[in-house]
Amino acid sequence: IFITFAIIFGLSFYEIYYVRNTFQQFHDILDSLYQKTESYTATYEDGTAVRSYWEHEKRTLRIWLPHNMLQEVDYHLDEAIGYLYNDDYANALAQLEVARELSVEIPRAYSLGLQNVF
Repeated sequence: IFITFAIIFGLSFYEIYYVRNTFQQFHDILDSLYQKTESYTATYEDGTAVRSYWEHEKRTLRIWLPHNMLQEVDYHLDEAIGYLYNDDYANALAQLEVARELSVEIPRAYSLGLQNVF
């Protein structure tokens, strides 16, 4: 029983660590794209590079997180990239802001804390 508890405990902490670190990296990448968009220098290719990173990381995140949370990020990121394609920086910024906020809130929802237990 102790070994089983230790395995479950270890996997839980690994999950929290992995999700937090992955979303922190993703948030940093989104911040970079946000700043480029804010200065009107972001391109469609910049957006697709962020999407490529996200698609790669999302494969593993699907193991740990509900798909609907990941789809929310997909939706806002795809919207932002579409706006970048049309050089609509104002709407791209709005979508990137939502994606950035999701990249903070999703790991917070799965962190170890009293608010997530009760």
